[in-house]
Amino acid sequence: MSTLHEQAVVIDGLIIAKWGRDIFEDMRRGGLTAANCTVSVWEGFGETVANIADMKKLIRENSELVSLVRGTEDILDAKKNNRTGIILGFQNAHAFEDNLGYIEAFADMGVRVVQLCYNTQNLVGTGCYERDGGLSGFGREVIAEMNRVGIMVDLSHVGGATSEEAILASSKPVCYSHCLPSGLKEHPRNKSDEQLRFIADRGGFIGVTMFPPFLKRGIEATVDDYIEALEYVINLAGEDCVGVGTDFTQGYDKGFFDWITHDKGRHRQLTKFGPIVNPLGIRTIGEFPNLTAAMEKAGWTESRIRKVMGANWVNTFREVWGA
Repeated sequence: MSTLHEQAVVIDGLIIAKWGRDIFEDMRRGGLTAANCTVSVWEGFGETVANIADMKKLIRENSELVSLVRGTEDILDAKKNNRTGIILGFQNAHAFEDNLGYIEAFADMGVRVVQLCYNTQNLVGTGCYERDGGLSGFGREVIAEMNRVGIMVDLSHVGGATSEEAILASSKPVCYSHCLPSGLKEHPRNKSDEQLRFIADRGGFIGVTMFPPFLKRGIEATVDDYIEALEYVINLAGEDCVGVGTDFTQGYDKGFFDWITHDKGRHRQLTKFGPIVNPLGIRTIGEFPNLTAAMEKAGWTESRIRKVMGANWVNTFREVWGA
């Protein structure tokens, strides 16, 4: 592990791994300062509360490895204490159901990032795999309440029209926590040059993923292909609003992907993925130091590396969460 990687604040904007001590140990191996950790996708309010309770129990049981993040100072404390800060996040506003009061309740539990939609239509708006009707009236109220209580709006799996309206509706910076540019590969989950510029120009944030189906070379990709994607986005948006959002699915089998890619309507399958093999060189969370090394090899300045590896995320989180 390079000195720069050891010293830098390293943040992953999205991990949806199978939570347990083995993942937390791999976060330690990777020198990860903090990560947005998914605790809800298709679950309703009650199931999501149970997931949060399970995660908090895991954090307590592994307190020498991880700690809960409620604010940006908790991220910096995690760095100082050689722990990984766990940021509770949702990949769907489904758990809000139709109750605005649940948003503050989840904020009180520690939830700090919520993606509005997961691929498909919900009460808030439309996902990226469905005809996009834009943000609903309820969706505008959801964003206003998320702004008020300090939960970041995530638009990664959200449709283009809904995303544009959400960016304009939010009084705080919003993000694509994990996306790739369609300029390198056309895919419903990837974002066009125009979409990437639109969010950046309005103070938003772009986390770049390495999820193989969305990468130009798919499962043939290496860490250098991921660097290419980061550079593509930086060239469009600038280096101050770009970061890492891997979308690691470590520890899961086919059953998980069958569940997560379903659609409304029992047994309907929305998308299908082949084998998920992350880029060579960063196949596991523990290989995070290889990413910093690849940035150095590509000739990135220390300043750019520190920003993209985590400092940019900290600055944006501070704007949304306050201290």
